[in-house]
Parts: sequence; structure tokens; C-alpha cells
Amino acid sequence: MRSIRFAGLLVLLFPLGLAAAGLESVYTDLDAKQCKTLSVDKETGDSEQQCPGVAGYRLKVSDGDLRQSVTVVDPQGKEHPLEFWSVISGGFSTLGAKAEWRVEKQGGKLVPKALIVRVNASENPEDPNKKTSYLAVAKLAPAKTCVTAKIPPGPKMNELAREA
Repeated sequence: MRSIRFAGLLVLLFPLGLAAAGLESVYTDLDAKQCKTLSVDKETGDSEQQCPGVAGYRLKVSDGDLRQSVTVVDPQGKEHPLEFWSVISGGFSTLGAKAEWRVEKQGGKLVPKALIVRVNASENPEDPNKKTSYLAVAKLAPAKTCVTAKIPPGPKMNELAREA
């Protein structure tokens, strides 16, 4: 009976340990001053910047119709649009100043496993200055890179994002 309880406890705790085990955080800038402007539409103001990443990855920040999102560019140059405007919030939005890369060390090299980006969204048309701050979590994998979690505001949102 004791072994059944222990096994049950392991099953409950295993996902948390797996999510955080061996992963470290590396931060890169999303601030326009630290990124290279790739294009600007003079008529609409839409723009695209290339920002630094880790381990051969880069980020493209797209700004269109007062909404921002990120495209992950992997080391082979393949682009993976995260489309925050459809999966995090359709409201006007801006990104936080930093991207948090969750990385694992393998053979002395950093291997990105996830990306966390703050998305500040204006979702109340009656009070457009009021922002809701979400954390968007994206899984980085060769087969598919996509947003896997939308963490709402709260006291432990950073920890929840790292465990997602």
C-alpha cells in the first residue's frame, strides 16, 4: 500500500519536476534600440525588427495595426510565427523589453527549449489605457514551434510560465 501511495505521489510531482529540471533562463532584448530594423511601411507605420536570440536563434518582432508579435527564426533560418494577436490577445498590444529563453545545457552547448515573452494588451475598449499583462510561453522544437500557454496576471505568473 505504501508503494502505491509513493507511486501516486511521483505521478503527481513528475510533470513539475520535468518542466523545470535542468532548465536555465537566458534573457535577450526586444527593445527596438537593441534590434535591427528590417522594414518600415511609411504609410501604415507597420514595422519588423530582428532581435538577438541564443544558440543561433533570432527573433523577429512584428508591429502592425498597433499590435506586436514575435516570429522565432531557428538556426537553419526557418521562421515560426507565434501570432500573439490571435492566440494571446486580439487587442492592441506591446511586448515586454526582454525575452526569456528556457535553455538546457547539452554537451556544453545551450539548447533552447522554450521562450517566454510578456504581452501587454489593451482589451477594454472603454478604457484603452488599461493594460493586461500576459506571459506567452512557446515550446521550441524542431517539429513544431508554437505557443503552448497564456499565463494571466498573478503573483506567481513567472514561476507558472517556467513550469508550463
